[in-house]
Amino acid sequence: MYIAQAFKGLHEWWRYLLGLVIVLLAWQVVGGAPFLVAIMIKVLAKGGDISNLNQTQVLSILEPNLNLFLMLLMFVFGLFALFFVVKKIHAFTLLKLTTTRLKVDWSRFWFIFILWGFISVSLFGIEYYMTPEHYVLNFNLIPFVILCIIAVLLIPIQTSFEEYLFRGYLMQGIGVVVKNKYIPLITTSLTFGLLHLFNPEVDKLGPVIMVYYIGTGLFLGIITLMDEGLELALGFHAANNLFTALLVTADWTALQTHSVFKDVGDPEVMKLTEIMVPVFVVFPVLIFILAKKYNWTNWNDKLFGTVKNTLIDDTTLH
Repeated sequence: MYIAQAFKGLHEWWRYLLGLVIVLLAWQVVGGAPFLVAIMIKVLAKGGDISNLNQTQVLSILEPNLNLFLMLLMFVFGLFALFFVVKKIHAFTLLKLTTTRLKVDWSRFWFIFILWGFISVSLFGIEYYMTPEHYVLNFNLIPFVILCIIAVLLIPIQTSFEEYLFRGYLMQGIGVVVKNKYIPLITTSLTFGLLHLFNPEVDKLGPVIMVYYIGTGLFLGIITLMDEGLELALGFHAANNLFTALLVTADWTALQTHSVFKDVGDPEVMKLTEIMVPVFVVFPVLIFILAKKYNWTNWNDKLFGTVKNTLIDDTTLH
């Protein structure tokens, strides 16, 4: 079972705590330093005061492609730190952090990547057809080409970091400590959602947007546990962020890019279609499709069962 893979490495609770601290420092402090320095230089050059800026203002200071590059650079440091922690602190392999299969199943990654990419574009197409007044063409060839290069190279790193951290490292770590599956599933979903609490979208849409973030985390956790690996979660998350960055942007989102379209509509009217429909309609349909394609069974045990160390012979415990 996926969570029980962690028993094949060094899995004492303090190793996960130490590892998490190292990853957070590399991600936020070391990785965030270039972005912070660039912001400070830009603001101070104009005689401004960075302490008075909110997050939406901070994200609009730099040229969008530079802003995106520096934001995504943070996750490169985070991912390298996470891989270092897995290998050196846990004496664990990246393969076992990724999947229970003998090798990574890339067909799973590409299946959901293409499927969710198609669904994302289709949902946007429907939204654009119904409310064209909410969007303006934002396409500019040279900045868009640069955006494509940055996005294709770095967004998969960003999304992989989040999946390896939440659905991988923390899911396994919490699971081997509490010896069940539902607590790591719920905990990582809530933590993943709360990670987005300070996004500018929360200011515009209100706390209801957390339904989407936590719901997405829960969806990714479910498909990881049911499929016994991260391949589907990695593919979905990469497609979601990549197509979003390239297709549409808005002044009030965390990803402000040189995308094809710009959303100029009132975000308040987007709550139902952008938040509730994916979580309560699209994600359940996706789970159904994946369950049929990959023959998922034994749902109760995989989502709510216990986590056992199969490396220990039960007879040695008596």
